[in-house]
Amino acid sequence: MYSERRFFMAKLVDIHTHNPREGVLSPSMAGIHPWDAEQDLPMPDFSACDIVGETGLDYSTKVRKEAQQELFLKHLDIAKSLDKPVVLHVVKSFEDVMLALRKQSIQSVVFHGFIGSKEQAIRATNLGYYLSFGDRSLRSPRTRDVAASMPIENLFCETDDRDDISIEEIYAEVAKLRGISPEELATQIEKNYKRLFKKR
Repeated sequence: MYSERRFFMAKLVDIHTHNPREGVLSPSMAGIHPWDAEQDLPMPDFSACDIVGETGLDYSTKVRKEAQQELFLKHLDIAKSLDKPVVLHVVKSFEDVMLALRKQSIQSVVFHGFIGSKEQAIRATNLGYYLSFGDRSLRSPRTRDVAASMPIENLFCETDDRDDISIEEIYAEVAKLRGISPEELATQIEKNYKRLFKKR
């Protein structure tokens, strides 16, 4: 589907993946997905993870909104207390997610698999939040436009649950949209990753 470049000088980052790969920076995560909000699952041990999540709200499912919202707020409380970033799953719930983030004063945020509008992207990035793009994001002309035009300082790439598409392929496609080389994109995303985790 995508052209692929296999050699990068910068360290590659796959900000959200179900298939971690040696040599690629993929932060560890812990959380309960909003799809499971009604299952009364025990909270995982967050002490050893890099990121809280994925968490968020998905109003396209049959899971009660109230159950999702309660679980989401618990995740945000944990992220704030541990000073860890959150990775968000957001479907038809952008306004409620933004309200919760503002109330909890959460700063380090990644919207994974971003499929929102350009207006939503502007609101999120103006607050310093990051948007991540994978195969699903890049299928939509609207979201491809966001990936092409948003601030590169707030951009990540991901493979999510795809094991048949490499992170190099995603980088190549996003770089093409932005009119830069995959190496330039990789260099900037590595900087974004260090900033997300306050590494200097």
